[in-house]
Amino acid sequence: MTFDNRVVWITGASSGIGEALARGLLQQGALVILSGRRAEALQALAALAPQRCLVLPFETTDYAALAGLVEQAWAWQGHIDCLVNNAGISQRSLALDTRFEVYRQLMEVDYLAPVALTQALLPRMTARGSGQLAVVSSVAGKVGAPLRTGYCGAKHAVIGYFEALRAEVEQAHGISVSVILPGSVRTGVATNALGGAGQRRGRSDVNIDNGMPAEEAA
Repeated sequence: MTFDNRVVWITGASSGIGEALARGLLQQGALVILSGRRAEALQALAALAPQRCLVLPFETTDYAALAGLVEQAWAWQGHIDCLVNNAGISQRSLALDTRFEVYRQLMEVDYLAPVALTQALLPRMTARGSGQLAVVSSVAGKVGAPLRTGYCGAKHAVIGYFEALRAEVEQAHGISVSVILPGSVRTGVATNALGGAGQRRGRSDVNIDNGMPAEEAA
């Protein structure tokens, strides 16, 4: 597969797998829409190839803004070849110590946000009759792991939605759907994970520190 001149929209592009993926795609000649919450980090990334990047910062759970964002993203080149739903957040807390609001936040960010963006973009891709929809889930979307009850639940859910979506759109509309399940990747995912009260954990863990580099995952 070549990505030369293909338009790829990446969420969570300001760090980790998303940033590494954006760098790799730019090296392969792609036109990349960079989304995330940290506009400065996105601008720094776009400086690698300013003519081939559109910086589109937004909060993934700002559902009211999605229609306008999709319009802006699509209008940039007149189409989008691939959407990579990569933005997400993890968890490090025992179920006994976790507030319900934390489960709600994990479902909003890791499940409902990629579903909402995909649903907003889907009619344009089906009308065009081509495209690729991708989501970064996790091995935790297949296997339960301690300290991650909410994270595992959300990642299981996102696999279910995208696998069912594939059955609907692959043959009928020519749209491919990719579900990506990384294991441990050396990023800030554990440091930024939610604790039982919703606080940022603030430290990494051994599995993540010993994981594959983000560039390899990308």
